[in-house]
Amino acid sequence: MKIPSSAGEAAPSAADGGAHVMRAAAAALGSPERMFDAAASAREVAMAELRRLLGLWRIHEPGARLGQNPEELHQLRVTARRIDATLGLFRRQLPASLVRARRTTKGVLRSLGAARDLDVQLSELAHYCARLPESERAAAEPLRARLEGERSRARARMVRALDSEPTRRWLETLTVACTAGGEANGGERAMIVMPQRVRRRFRKLRKSVAKLRAKSPMEAYHQVRRRAKQLRYATECGGALFGRAADDLLKALRRLQDRLGAHQDAYIAQNRLARLAADPASGLPPATLFLMGRLTEHHARVTAQAHRTLTRTWRKVRGKRWKALRARLGELTENAEPGNGAFTVREVPPGDIAPAEPAPSGHASAPELRPVKH
Repeated sequence: MKIPSSAGEAAPSAADGGAHVMRAAAAALGSPERMFDAAASAREVAMAELRRLLGLWRIHEPGARLGQNPEELHQLRVTARRIDATLGLFRRQLPASLVRARRTTKGVLRSLGAARDLDVQLSELAHYCARLPESERAAAEPLRARLEGERSRARARMVRALDSEPTRRWLETLTVACTAGGEANGGERAMIVMPQRVRRRFRKLRKSVAKLRAKSPMEAYHQVRRRAKQLRYATECGGALFGRAADDLLKALRRLQDRLGAHQDAYIAQNRLARLAADPASGLPPATLFLMGRLTEHHARVTAQAHRTLTRTWRKVRGKRWKALRARLGELTENAEPGNGAFTVREVPPGDIAPAEPAPSGHASAPELRPVKH
């Protein structure tokens, strides 16, 4: 079965070793309906989102450590990325201890990303070879073995990083803050803060897109993708406030992110193959090196389409979808008065978050799943 690339975030169904149970719980946490009235503070919204994400971390970390289902690592990485985005989005409203914790979040993301990139490249190699004649597939075996060795080493580094004191302290900081909760209706209100954050992130994305040219390096396209993710996460975080206008924009943002992600995956794979081919100590046979050259050309063709892809998908984002959301943001700002009704968000209560404890790096059983209280 082909592993989804790092471009997307949708998890396929799984039935291995209780994974379907964890997936159901993750789905419940991933589509919350929490109740806040219109006077809710931005800090309350931020803490509710962090509680939700911490719950998802507890679900996916054991499976990511075991390595039996690559999707668990992918979902753990997505969760860490969303934690980082939430800490950045609400850095003015959150306690200083949480803002400082963001430095560790970056390191966690790097260790997860290194292992995940190799999962994706091995999947793409298998997909490419499946289209080759049977007589040519044997040439890919030395390359596959080399990539699997790199993945094993990357996974070992990842597990050490998860077990490290900074990471466990990071989880403990998040857990303590989420368990303590936040100040009830204290600080700036979400109805004022969230529209500001979304507008700011759209402006940053628009500026990044405006700088691109057909010959721009892939790093510039990656920057656009990062900006699109930031806008997406901010919009999702305020989705209960924004309504249908947010749903339509999010569809376009996911499409842009996924398609640029496919180009980024191809670019990473292309560079890794070039490094392997240039390494005189690799010991790869001529037939494998020849196949690697063809595979590199394939990845280069995918990468070369980045500008056309961006032009097409950006048009969908900045058009009527953004205009509709922008109008909704204006309405919220104008009508931001206490007692103006309620918007729905259902959070994981602080008492449902277990204390941060190191997970075993060997065999991990599925975590005990508690029903989400309302």
